[in-house]
Amino acid sequence: MLKKISFFLFLTFIAGALQAAWLLIPMDETQKNHLKSYGIAYWVLEKELEVKWLLNYRGGSFLMQHSPDVQNECVVRGVSFEVLTDSRAAAILSEIASPSVNQDAVSMFKAPKIAVYSPPNKQPWDDAVTLVLTYAEIKFDVIYDEEILNGKLSEYDWLHLHHEDFTGQFGKFWRTYQHMPWYQEETKINKELAQKLGFLKVSEMKRMVAREIQRYVVNGGFLFAMCAATDTYDIAMAAEGVDICESMFDGDPADKQANEKLDFSRTFAFRNFELVMNPYEYEFSNIDVTDTRKVARENDFFTLFEFSAKWDPVPTMLCQNHTTLIKGFMGQTTAFNKELVKPNVLVMGENKAANEVRYIHGENGKGFWTFYGGHDPEDYRHLVGDPATDLSLHPNSPGYRLILNNVLFPAAKKKKRKT
Repeated sequence: MLKKISFFLFLTFIAGALQAAWLLIPMDETQKNHLKSYGIAYWVLEKELEVKWLLNYRGGSFLMQHSPDVQNECVVRGVSFEVLTDSRAAAILSEIASPSVNQDAVSMFKAPKIAVYSPPNKQPWDDAVTLVLTYAEIKFDVIYDEEILNGKLSEYDWLHLHHEDFTGQFGKFWRTYQHMPWYQEETKINKELAQKLGFLKVSEMKRMVAREIQRYVVNGGFLFAMCAATDTYDIAMAAEGVDICESMFDGDPADKQANEKLDFSRTFAFRNFELVMNPYEYEFSNIDVTDTRKVARENDFFTLFEFSAKWDPVPTMLCQNHTTLIKGFMGQTTAFNKELVKPNVLVMGENKAANEVRYIHGENGKGFWTFYGGHDPEDYRHLVGDPATDLSLHPNSPGYRLILNNVLFPAAKKKKRKT
């Protein structure tokens, strides 16, 4: 009798295992490690297996075919998961497909190839994107000006701009850090590289790089930038052919009429801005609101917009989170003056009371770009020389989740925003 019961239980177990055909990675408050969950999705995509991104379902969960390998990888990385039967998975997808709910399922099939634009020398600050890609165990290559000018961008689906100054003013750190070894090395490496590549000035090299990045987006690439890489990119594009650098940066005076000569038709995100021409001031333009904002730290939050998953899948993907209220954080470029954002740019996150936007997105040609203000979502005021953020202490960071949404986005079927 005991043998019969044991055999029956064994058959029941086998039948249950055969039915458990799907694995759900929930991305709501039940998830133990949101950041590494993206790494699991990327790992599955690397095997060219389908991952369904369930937009607005439990925080933007991931659904994939169950396998012992995937389940084991979740266990190893500390990612919460649920094993589902065919019927349960079908019921979830049917529920999501209903016109009455603001949800959708987007299929992803291939892991995007990722590049991080970052200098070869060690800098006295860390880059949030590099930190989170490493923590999530998502592969990326580091490239810089020479690789971009040699056409290497065409090999990548996704490009992140590290904390970078595309204006050729070396971050406008001259007043405070001109005698520091890291600053001297930074200027030396860039000047030598500019000379090697045939440019008279670093600013000329950076503008050519910016132009190549724009060509990359127009041809279908995805660009993501944070902190000073956002506004300095647009400044470099608007100032093409105009000398905006004072003599300590490029050896000759800046054009006194530089602000009158800016061409905003070349920019991705901003228009009608004014440059800060004082080389001693740690600011590039009035796009950034770091020095003018009146937001106390305890009140520093921004709100994510809610979009239609079925009609606006692109911004919906980029805003997936387990909360719509995100902690603010500072940077050389903290947030953007809303009045200077172009009208065709999509605002995805803002502090309405302060009239500032933090998270914006747009289309250019066949490609897409996203700008995200601030330096490190889990370090409110990250200063030069501060230690790197330990993301094992912030596995559920909603601010870092926004970065990883952008990383996975190129893997999804690209749909233009409907107008």
